[in-house]
Amino acid sequence: MAERKASLSKKASLLHISALSLAEGMKSGSFRSLYRGEGVDITGVREYFVGDDVRSIDWNVTARIGHPYVKVFEEEKELDVFIIVDTSLSMDFGRGKSSRLEKALECAELLTLASYYNSSPVGAVLFDSSVKFSIAPRYGKDHAMLLLSKFDKITDKRASCDRGSYLDNALTGAMKLLKKRTLVMIFSDFRTDGYFKSFGRLCQKNDVVAVRITDSVDLKLPAVGTVPFCDAESSYRCVLPTSSRFFQSAWVGDNSRRISDWKNQCLRHGGVPLVLSTDKDSYTELKAFFTARKVI
Repeated sequence: MAERKASLSKKASLLHISALSLAEGMKSGSFRSLYRGEGVDITGVREYFVGDDVRSIDWNVTARIGHPYVKVFEEEKELDVFIIVDTSLSMDFGRGKSSRLEKALECAELLTLASYYNSSPVGAVLFDSSVKFSIAPRYGKDHAMLLLSKFDKITDKRASCDRGSYLDNALTGAMKLLKKRTLVMIFSDFRTDGYFKSFGRLCQKNDVVAVRITDSVDLKLPAVGTVPFCDAESSYRCVLPTSSRFFQSAWVGDNSRRISDWKNQCLRHGGVPLVLSTDKDSYTELKAFFTARKVI
């Protein structure tokens, strides 16, 4: 018990330090929303450059001058954050520093604390075969502590986790909770289907980042002979020849195609794809994302 308390205390300390730095990156970095909502002042216009959001074109000025001009806005300081975490059984696996689920929850904890330090409202949805917990973005320490408590308890209840990963339900639920433009971060392995229609609708009114949690086994299986496998969601069983060069090549190729197709679908529906690995540090990857991107 003493060792567990010491471990939790160390984890809390590391999260606190990392989240403070992440909060600064979210606030002062180059990450900006393309959306300009109510209450944001227009400070002028400038010439249109390739890559600018067409929604910001000032059509009156464009028509008068004869070539495109875009509106220049004073940025909103407040950034609402909403976190969607896939807690389905397929998220349990991981050969890296953590499982996919542990990686997703650690990222969720960092974002919750960073939002709190920035005085930004933060909310969340947790789901597997159905939505298990949802709450709209709110301010305050008590609210942040509630979310952290929910994230922390997920791994203690894996035996009662229902089979299935219904991301579509979670996205639909999020749309009902969000009342203003929000940064939505979705953490999942995206091993499900039928969600891109609701994903696209969510992207229409929010800045959505689809965060795919990957593991080294996605890239290459250990060559240990003929091995039986069981799908955690469907209980489907099969035997795979892991030592076969043909199989290993097909495994790598299939994974590469699936991720490429997924990225293209995310972009086509208005979202931003981001791939995080269980082998890498969550804080480092999130900080790099928020500080390196010019716009979403």
